[in-house]
Amino acid sequence: MIYSMTGYGKSRSSKNNISVEVEVKSINSRFFEVSLKLPAVLSQYDYELREFIKTKVQRGKISVIIHFKKNGIENGVSIDQEKLAAHLSLIRKVKKIAGIKEEIKLEHIIGNKELFSAQDNDLTKAEFELIKNTLNKAFDKLLQMKKKEGAELSKDFLIRIETINKRVSEIEKEFKRNIDDYFAKLKERIKDLVENPELNEDRLNLELALIADRADITEECVRLQSHLKFFKESLKTEKEPGKKLNFLCQEMNRETNTISSKSVATSIIHTSVLIKEEIEKIREQLQNIE
Repeated sequence: MIYSMTGYGKSRSSKNNISVEVEVKSINSRFFEVSLKLPAVLSQYDYELREFIKTKVQRGKISVIIHFKKNGIENGVSIDQEKLAAHLSLIRKVKKIAGIKEEIKLEHIIGNKELFSAQDNDLTKAEFELIKNTLNKAFDKLLQMKKKEGAELSKDFLIRIETINKRVSEIEKEFKRNIDDYFAKLKERIKDLVENPELNEDRLNLELALIADRADITEECVRLQSHLKFFKESLKTEKEPGKKLNFLCQEMNRETNTISSKSVATSIIHTSVLIKEEIEKIREQLQNIE
């Protein structure tokens, strides 16, 4: 079973005067990265939450945003509305006296810490459990999406593997058809080029047999088919097959190159090119799995 690296999950929970919302996104990345945006009340739990995330996902760039409200106040900070009104009134007076036409901006307000009051930043055990449960539900939804997309990728891989398998069978049949013709043509050509009445027929046949043997692609075809079989098995049985599948693609590409370079038929070379195209498409898609 394979999982896509891309996915999305969102979950909300509430209990008594507490509400929690968690949003999780995952995108492609060669490595495992976590971007964790937490309210101040959860800053001390950063490490614990990151360790929890590692148990859910092993690869990709993960973005997690947690919103926390207590008594209707988000992130444990409330605004003193009376002080804010007085502060705005003071700014307007200063502008008028100084002849400043600039509009009031957010930075003119945020800088005044007296306008904000922090709530109790200590979480109870029950509150933290609610947050973890919400985070877990969000990841469950993320994994469902990753699994669904992974299943679609797996179908695509199997179709392409089957296509390659058929093309290898075509190459084997074509090779068996043309190798004898190739041998005969070589023999006639050498006889035409070498005008020697004492030319040893047995020696000629031996040399031609050696040339034909070097053009034999049977072993490469067998190894390529073995890689294809192993690829299909790994898709079904491996928990995290990404690295293994990438390695198998490299080996399949290597065997295909050898088949192409040893081939004595243009049709086989053309079929090898088609196989390489399929392998490249598989390799591109493999970058999307966890």
